[in-house]
Amino acid sequence: MIKVLVIDDSAVMRAFMGRVVASQPDMELVAVAADPVLAIDRIRLKSPDVITLDVEMPRMNGLDFLRKLMSVRPLPVIMISSLTREGADITLRALELGAVDFFAKPANLAELEGSVHEIAEKIRAAGLARVVRHRAVAPQRPVAPIVRAQGAAASDRVIAIGASTGGVEALREILVRLPERMPPILIAQHMPPGFTETFARRLNSMCQMGVCEAVDGQAACHGMAYIAPGGRHLTLARRTGGYVLKVTDEPPVNRHRPSVDPLFRSIARVAGSRGIGVMLTGMGADGADAMLELMKSGAHTIAQDEATSVVFGMPRQAIAVGAVREVLPLGEMAQRLEALAAA
Repeated sequence: MIKVLVIDDSAVMRAFMGRVVASQPDMELVAVAADPVLAIDRIRLKSPDVITLDVEMPRMNGLDFLRKLMSVRPLPVIMISSLTREGADITLRALELGAVDFFAKPANLAELEGSVHEIAEKIRAAGLARVVRHRAVAPQRPVAPIVRAQGAAASDRVIAIGASTGGVEALREILVRLPERMPPILIAQHMPPGFTETFARRLNSMCQMGVCEAVDGQAACHGMAYIAPGGRHLTLARRTGGYVLKVTDEPPVNRHRPSVDPLFRSIARVAGSRGIGVMLTGMGADGADAMLELMKSGAHTIAQDEATSVVFGMPRQAIAVGAVREVLPLGEMAQRLEALAAA
């Protein structure tokens, strides 16, 4: 039974989250709190397995509370975020501080009621998550905008990465270690609309490579990483002289859009043995079958190991179906990708 603590200054949200938890056979609402100060006692008395946390609250904001919690008593935390640019910035900061996932609060109650299954799945994934004491994140480097070359690639290598729960921080850890002259990297991270642009902009400020939200018809160039827009699929196509990105509104795959499956299948079809596929932390099985197709096309496939995954579901499933040539800890991913890209 997953014991859940809800921290939110809104009585409506506390009641709604309570109903979500109560409707699940494997969850129990052990306490609610209207602010983080009250929550401190609830944590000590009730020992929750998962916390849902609003950002804007009286007496102590959610980020300050999260920072203290992750340095003293790390627990799986799901942030409740607003669908604004400021909300996206705060959410990404929360993930850097150790939150395992977030839920974007819909604009109205009707949409909120329709999100019960999604919230329950996120709580379930958080219940399986590994959390550690917060470690400092490398600060963003204050630089002037960089104009990066968008010319033809030096080779026909291409890298595809799939991720879900825990993937935001895993992607950051990989991308900040890569040199600028890498093959194009296409990323399917399970994330809703409104957040991927901010995520890409944040990574772009930290990395030697350029990072952007993918645009339909855009050339896939060396020195660039492309993130699938929230709520849309990203795939690869070939055109004279190189690769081009396709961004579509096709139906969800494995209940996700973006989904890892369409991305990996397109790499298998278009790049074959020149492709590299990476499966990072996440709950579920999205991408596993397509990764097997990718491997059979001759591509090199890598899965993140269990010890460094926040949730080992997606890598585990890819390994189970025989789709993985190599299993690596997160800290070795960048160096290995750099070596493979040069081959």
